[in-house]
Amino acid sequence: MCPQEEDFEAPIRELLTQIEALNGFRPNAETRLRRMKLTEKLQETRGRIYADLSPWQRCLVARHPDRPYTLDYVRFLFQDFLELHGDRRFADDHAIVAGFASFHGEPVCVVGHQKGRSTKDRIHRNFGCARPEGYRKALRVMKLAEKFGRPVLTFVDTPGAYPGVDAEERGQAEAIARNLLEMARLRAPVIVTIIGEGGSGGALGIGVGDRVLIQEYATYSVISPEGCASILWRDAEKKKEAASALRLTAPDLLEMGLVDAIVPEALGGAHADPHGAALRLDEHLRRALNEVRPLDPEERVRLRYEKFRRMGACVAVPAP
Repeated sequence: MCPQEEDFEAPIRELLTQIEALNGFRPNAETRLRRMKLTEKLQETRGRIYADLSPWQRCLVARHPDRPYTLDYVRFLFQDFLELHGDRRFADDHAIVAGFASFHGEPVCVVGHQKGRSTKDRIHRNFGCARPEGYRKALRVMKLAEKFGRPVLTFVDTPGAYPGVDAEERGQAEAIARNLLEMARLRAPVIVTIIGEGGSGGALGIGVGDRVLIQEYATYSVISPEGCASILWRDAEKKKEAASALRLTAPDLLEMGLVDAIVPEALGGAHADPHGAALRLDEHLRRALNEVRPLDPEERVRLRYEKFRRMGACVAVPAP
C-alpha cells in the first residue's frame, strides 16, 4: 500500500496548519489576502482529493477520529435528551447510548453507537463495539418507545460487535438476533442512519428500520476490509482489494437497494463541517419520518418486513 493511499488527507492538513498559523499574526490586508488564497487552495485541494476516493479511502474517512459521533448529533439535532442506562439484566454498556429526546417538537427515541474521542473515553466506550447488554439496553428503550408511540431514530457507527469471550458467554449472537426480530416488528416508525462504520452484526443489531439512510462517506459491510483480506488471502495488507470487492460504499449500497438514501456531506467529509453535516442529516430525517409516520402500524410493519426480504439474491451454481 503506497503512503499516499493511507494518508491522502496530508495536503489538506498542511493547508489547515498554514491557515491556523495566520491567527498569530496581526490582522491586516496582507494576512487577509494570504488567508483568502490559502482558503481557496484548501477548497480546490479538497475537491480534487474527494472527487475520486477509492473504496479503501472512503473507509478511512468513515473512521476519521474527528467524524461526528452519535452524541454530537444529539447535541446538534435534538433537545432535552434524557439518556437511559442498563439492560436490567447485567450492566450498562457505554458503547451504545439510548434515551428520549425532542426532535422539532416531537418526542422521539434515540439509540446509537458511541466510539469516544480521547484514549480514556474510547476505552470507556469500548471503541464503539457493543456487548450483549448494549443491544439489550437498546431493545429495552425501543420497546418503551413503541409503548408510548414514539419514533425510533438509530445511529450506526461501529467496527462490529465486541468479539470477546465474555460477550460470547453472555449471548452476543442471541442478543443481536433478538434485536433483528423485535425491530422487524416494532409498531413505531424506525429510521436508521449509518453515520460512520456499519460493521457486521454489530451494525445490524440496531439497523432494521422503515428507512435506512447512509451518509455520503460512511460504509456498511458484513466484515471489515482487513478481516475479509485475512480470511480470503491470509493477508490483511490486501485490505484495499477487499474494500473494492465488498462494495461497501454508499453509492454501491444504494445501487444494490440496501439503503434508501444517501445523505450528502460537506466537501472534505463530515469531520470538515460537523454542523453542516447535521443540518443535511436533519433534513433527511424529517423527510423519512414524514414518509413513514402516517402509515398504519400494521402496514408499516408489513412494508418493513417486505423491504428486508427483497434484499439479496440467490444464484444457482451448476453442479461440477
